[in-house]
Amino acid sequence: MMQPKKRTGLGKGLGALLGDRDQAGNQDSSEGVLKAPLPVSGVNTIPLAAIETNPFQPRTHFDQEALEELAESIRVQGIIQPITVRQLSENRYQLISGERRLQASRLAGLEEIPAYIRKANDQQMLEMAIIENIQRENLNALEIALSYQRLLAECNLRQEELGDRVGKKRATVNNYLRLLKLPPEIQAGIRDGLVSMGHARALINVPFVEEQLALFQKIVREQWSVRQVEDAVRRLADKGHTNPPEKKESGPADTAIEALRQRLTSHFGTRVNIRSGRDETGEIRIPFLSHDDLNRILELLKL
Repeated sequence: MMQPKKRTGLGKGLGALLGDRDQAGNQDSSEGVLKAPLPVSGVNTIPLAAIETNPFQPRTHFDQEALEELAESIRVQGIIQPITVRQLSENRYQLISGERRLQASRLAGLEEIPAYIRKANDQQMLEMAIIENIQRENLNALEIALSYQRLLAECNLRQEELGDRVGKKRATVNNYLRLLKLPPEIQAGIRDGLVSMGHARALINVPFVEEQLALFQKIVREQWSVRQVEDAVRRLADKGHTNPPEKKESGPADTAIEALRQRLTSHFGTRVNIRSGRDETGEIRIPFLSHDDLNRILELLKL
């Protein structure tokens, strides 16, 4: 049996960031965690070949050029920040956080890597992976918003807990979550860097999708600043364009459909549309922004 080699601790690092929830005692095996005592303190050196990738990794695309640069740095300086793993069996580990360091270490030709060994069940794995991803990766605003939505939907967190978990004020978290109310075209623009968080926050205040899209196209075409967008939104409000038209009174069926749409939107972290016909037929449309986003939705559907 290959045992990890114990090294001295490196002080505050990812372990301090994520915390150690289960340093004392053993977890029940029904939660997917070994009953045998694990070396959860300090840093251990383990073989790269014994580490599986994290199935809960929120990001699946990593810039190859950046990985090559990190690999060259590792060849020269070594691993400065250990990765974090959980033990699956006697000689198998599963990555919790540090995907880029793991990939770059393999590119650099390393055979072993320093690692914190943690105890975690599947839900804790997902939560830690998302939080580490938010705090360490250069995410765009939409990726952050989707990560927050996943924490709410999949980790059973209440919104008031979310800010504490990610180290952000509740108002900041809410601003990101509101981005998911924008049309898919604008969300894709945030993802692709066509508009900034500031542009998007201004567009949220326009209640009509058609006007949001018209402003979005002007922003992209004419390279508007955030101030220009805010001024345009203010002019629309002055003209009374932000007053929604009167809606006919909704019946019980319409109310139920809208409640379902909101639940599905919250669950999938994207704007779900439901079209219901008079003959009780209809369709549910779940838009996705990329292949990665599609895979995330398929995972939620367990497909």
